[in-house]
Amino acid sequence: MDSSTQALFDLAVIGQKNSYSPYSQRKVGAAIRLKDGRVFGGCNVENSSFGGTVCAERVAIFKAVSEGAKAGHPIEVTEVLVVTDEEAPWPPCGLCRQVLAEFAADSAKVYRSNLKGKLIEQKFSELYPDAFRPRHLLGG
Repeated sequence: MDSSTQALFDLAVIGQKNSYSPYSQRKVGAAIRLKDGRVFGGCNVENSSFGGTVCAERVAIFKAVSEGAKAGHPIEVTEVLVVTDEEAPWPPCGLCRQVLAEFAADSAKVYRSNLKGKLIEQKFSELYPDAFRPRHLLGG
């Protein structure tokens, strides 16, 4: 893992440790890097209604938006790293893929990892090949 990816991993692990997951007992952390180099982390936050649960990837993206990353230019996610305790690293869920489709280019790197450092890398277009994107609504 290069130093840039290691920095994302380290931030995702911090998020994973902060996870609020009393129902599933599955702690997930995520970190994103934007085109301008800024990074944001997140963790899963569960809710007893289950429908109110928010995944780590979406928390990281929502933090980027809520902390002003969109000011003056559109947000472009260039890398996402998801970390869990699981032996087989987990990919982003379908809802997270759709939120990523709002902000990530086809070429964005998506990493999934476990705490042992097993790392799987793929492009967003490989993870979600025919994503519904803003251009579908905006034309173009």
